[in-house]
Formats: sequence, C-alpha cells, structure tokens
Amino acid sequence: MKIFVTGATGVVGRRVVPLLLARRHDVTACVRSTEGAHKVLALGARACPASLFDTYGLRRAIAGHDAVVNLATHIPSSSLSMFFRSAWRENDRIRRIASANLVDAAIAGGVRRFVQESFAPVYPDRGDAWIEEDTPLQPARFNRSIEDAERSALRFDSAGHVGVVLRFGAFYGADATQTLDLIRSVQRGWAPLPGAASAFFSSLAHDDAALAVVAALDAPGGIYNIVDDEPLTHRDLVDTLAAVLDVGSPRLLPAWSARLFGSLGELLARSVRISNRKFKRATGWRPTYSSVRDGWPAVVASTVRPELAARNH
Repeated sequence: MKIFVTGATGVVGRRVVPLLLARRHDVTACVRSTEGAHKVLALGARACPASLFDTYGLRRAIAGHDAVVNLATHIPSSSLSMFFRSAWRENDRIRRIASANLVDAAIAGGVRRFVQESFAPVYPDRGDAWIEEDTPLQPARFNRSIEDAERSALRFDSAGHVGVVLRFGAFYGADATQTLDLIRSVQRGWAPLPGAASAFFSSLAHDDAALAVVAALDAPGGIYNIVDDEPLTHRDLVDTLAAVLDVGSPRLLPAWSARLFGSLGELLARSVRISNRKFKRATGWRPTYSSVRDGWPAVVASTVRPELAARNH
C-alpha cells in the first residue's frame, strides 16, 4: 500500500513510519524542512517537501497514494506554555485548515483511506462511568478545533471512502516533555494535576498509539477511542509513578485549583474513564501496556535511571 504520512517526525509519527516500512508499505512522509527530510530518509521513507496549507501542492503530492495518515499537530513545547491559549493557535490552524486541505486532496487524488488523529479526553466529566464513542464531545475553549479535524475525516468517509478518526488518550513516553516534567515534579513531592484525586485519567503510551495507527489501516470507517485498558485515578496515576521512582506519595493540587489554570485546567480536572472496546473488537489491537501503571517502569528505565547512572559515574 502507498501511504502518505504527515507529522512523520513527531512522537507518534516517527514510531509509525518504521512499523509501516516493516510491513512493506511504500511510505511518503510530508516534510517542511531539510532537517525533517533527513529524519524521514534516515527512517527509510521517501521525503516529500510540501506545505499543509498549499492546496495545489498537496494534490500533486498525494495523487497516486492509497491512504493518507494525518498525524500533524503543533503541541506547545513545555508543560507551562500549554496553559496559554496563544500557544495552541498553530495547532488550531492545522486541525481546521490543514486537515480539510488534506481531505480535499485525498478525494481529488483517488485515495481510498484517510486516518485522522484526534484527542479522547475532551469528553465531559462522567465520574466513574465508562465513556464510549457515542458520548458527545465537550471540548474546552483551547481545543475546539478537534471537532473541525474530525468533521473533515468524516466528510471523507461520507464521500464513499473510508475515513477513520483515532481519539488518542493522554500520551506518555520517555521522549515526551510533559512526562519528563511530571517525573521531576513527583520527585520533588508534588504533582501538577488539577482535579479530584478520584477523577479518572485515560492514558496511552506512544508506542501503543503507533501500533493503533497501523491497525487503523484495516479498520472500518468511523470514530475510535485509542486508550489503554485500565484508566487510573489521579491518585493512582502519580502514586504508581512515585513507587517506580522510589519516592513518597506526592501531593496533588486541590480540586479547586483547576479554575486557576483556565480551560486546560478545567479539562485536566475532568474524570474521563474512556473505553477502547470498540477499536479492539474492530481490529484486534491490544495495548502493550494495559495501564500506565505497567508503562511507568519502562519510561523511568529509559530516562531517570540513565541520568542517575551518569551522575554517579
């Protein structure tokens, strides 16, 4: 299968490309810079310089491909900057305009399948109730553009093709700035996570997200939650990390503090116990880590422990 991938150098994309190549797919990665081209060439893919906002250029680039996998995002570079609305403007532009441009180019180019990344923790607070894909979304002010990107993919599906939306859980991994910031905070005895200690948090390891993207190439059209099997409460999330780090249980922010962090704080404070059953039934995908409790040891082993070993040396 000839596959056109955007966001190929991101934390998920750079995992997806080798998986696709290992399955003998012909992969073209959309890149914006010479540095990006070198990265995807090193992975073994073909580099295609193109702007997601150049409709004519995209049509030429995508023509002749069987599938488009859109993983393009522009996530703020630090945990602190994420709380500023201005830091999300480029991400909004990608989701609103670039996603629509890609769908238009894919339809014009005869592409059969379109896979769109999305974000699962935009469901409303449901306490300890399980959340399925038919639960209406309730985006916060900073991420309403998620709905625009999803509408574009579903427009592709309604045009007689196969459009797949993957609502990813909250990512964690050794190369995620937010994960490293959380580790440092827990080592200092506190966790910058607003909301009730009993609120559920639905996570997903980067590697499991990449495996889900590959599985989506065989999924029926529609929307799927891509999260681990067992969402943890805020209290369990940070306590299991503290146990792996061999430090004491960290203090959580008080529930009322969510109001101090604007719309992102309100989003993080929600209890979202999200189910992945639909995607598992449709594809046979299974996360490597059934919960973040199982994933923490691998993250800590590849980040904190090498750093401690270097310091001791």
